[in-house]
Amino acid sequence: MNKKIYDVIIIGGGHAGCEASLAAARMGFHTLLMTIDLSKIAEMSCNPSIGQLGKSHIVRELDALGGEMAKITDKTGIQFRTLNTKKGPAVQALRVQCDKYAYKSEMRKVLEKQKGLNLVQAIAEKLKIKNEKLKIVVTKEGEEYKAKAIILTAGTFLNGLIHIGDRSFSGGRMGEQASLGLSESLKKLGFKINRLKTGTPARLDKKTISFSKTKKQPGDKNPECFSFFTKKINTKQIPCYITYTNAKTHEIIRKNLHLSAMYSGKIKATGVRYCPSIEDKITRFKDKERHQVFLEPEGRNVDEIYPNGISTSLPEKVQEEYIHSIKGLEKAKIIRPGYAIEYDYFSPIQLKPTLETKLVENLYFAGQVNGTTGYEEAAAQGLIAGINACLKLKGKQPFIPLRSEAYIGVMIDDLVTKGVEEPYRMFTSRAEYRLVLRCDNADRRMMPYGNKFGLISDKDYEKFEKKWQQVDELVKAFSSRKLRDANKGKRYSAEARNEARIELKYKGYLERQQRAIDQFKKFEERPIPADLDYSSIYGLKTEAKQKLIKIRPFSLGQAARIQGITPSDITILMVHLKKTHKDL
Repeated sequence: MNKKIYDVIIIGGGHAGCEASLAAARMGFHTLLMTIDLSKIAEMSCNPSIGQLGKSHIVRELDALGGEMAKITDKTGIQFRTLNTKKGPAVQALRVQCDKYAYKSEMRKVLEKQKGLNLVQAIAEKLKIKNEKLKIVVTKEGEEYKAKAIILTAGTFLNGLIHIGDRSFSGGRMGEQASLGLSESLKKLGFKINRLKTGTPARLDKKTISFSKTKKQPGDKNPECFSFFTKKINTKQIPCYITYTNAKTHEIIRKNLHLSAMYSGKIKATGVRYCPSIEDKITRFKDKERHQVFLEPEGRNVDEIYPNGISTSLPEKVQEEYIHSIKGLEKAKIIRPGYAIEYDYFSPIQLKPTLETKLVENLYFAGQVNGTTGYEEAAAQGLIAGINACLKLKGKQPFIPLRSEAYIGVMIDDLVTKGVEEPYRMFTSRAEYRLVLRCDNADRRMMPYGNKFGLISDKDYEKFEKKWQQVDELVKAFSSRKLRDANKGKRYSAEARNEARIELKYKGYLERQQRAIDQFKKFEERPIPADLDYSSIYGLKTEAKQKLIKIRPFSLGQAARIQGITPSDITILMVHLKKTHKDL
């Protein structure tokens, strides 16, 4: 076999690229992962943590579908904490601080051992689209790699521009070159490109920090596993620490705001609203006397500390000055300055819900190129793109997780229906059915799909089927009062008993939410032909026609979620479909 001819090529070795590559290879396709630097595969370029509210739900779903992120997080985690323990299970979440060096090392081992997957270090500079069956990736060196399907997962590397104060230079991440030709190649194919911005704080030398002046934050005594396939976390945990900014810190930053790349006007792109820079914090929240700074280790055997909460694009000297004003950091040495980065992204309304582009068949986009932020969001998109590319090559129906069955479904539907104007981050508040979409039951919701696609073995799937059979038996027995004493249920696993308690506690609410889901599915199950001529539908407002033509929703449910589409527009659309497409 020619080493440069593949079924699927993935461009980009970040979290989206890793999951897409593994999914494609595990589904039986000859796969190539092309990345600028093999030593940076699965790099955690910002805070090396996995999880948080909403994000941990995505990781559990990813795990249940056969993804790798949760397993490697369990292997390389250095601190495990369950958040919102005093609240209900729907909004509880796991957050794990990882050893970023161990994480990327473990992921690379998995990739290199995967049958049917090749890795190559090269810069993709151009795409040639011959037809729906042949795509060609041209590298900077002029080499050509051919494939039936391509998945673009280039992260922040497309025309990446790094800013530190008044200095700006090309880069995909600090110390790494950007991809400069690919955006232009895609623009020529008709794709609309915009710019976004993100940033990161300085990294500090652990040996120069006075931790005695800060508050210690230990991990959980009995850490919860992220992956359904991990039995127990046995590794020793490392504490994090908390300190705060103060009036002096804020004064230094205000005095130098004109030197910030964001505030000087050098950066025009929109940043992450939910993860603001320290400049944004002291400007937007003027009444706050202080802001938390979490001092988090970047690895088990390194001295790098990530000061979570003070992301910046100020000059290095100013970074040093305001860091030294913070308690415990008076003598802290900066290992690497913080910076902001601008990069190209493609509006996700140019995608189908499968993450295939509307313009070019068998070309998929996943991760930050779609306007999202976060390792978890990227990884999930990579997995879905990988699965759908393979399903299409097999001639099978696509996998489109619904909003009612997965946070991944919520995210993708938000992206392709509403688009993004700022980096998209997942929160539990984005999900209408979050009582059903809990971290603890992600295996029940997603594992049947993982097994169906060959990403979860029959042996593993049978174990989880047995657990949920026990849960259903317990719920039925308690509901019918055939099992009054909880102790009589001890023949069931502890996991099954815990799930049954949750199901019973929220039984009435769950039933009510299920009725809402059933109603939601009626609209989702009403497909809209891809070639429907909206311009000819009598009664539809011009604005509604324009938006429906732009998005081309796949169902009445998706059409109803398009911003600006009214209930009367949906009624008109329903009547038209009944008249002209009676078979639907």
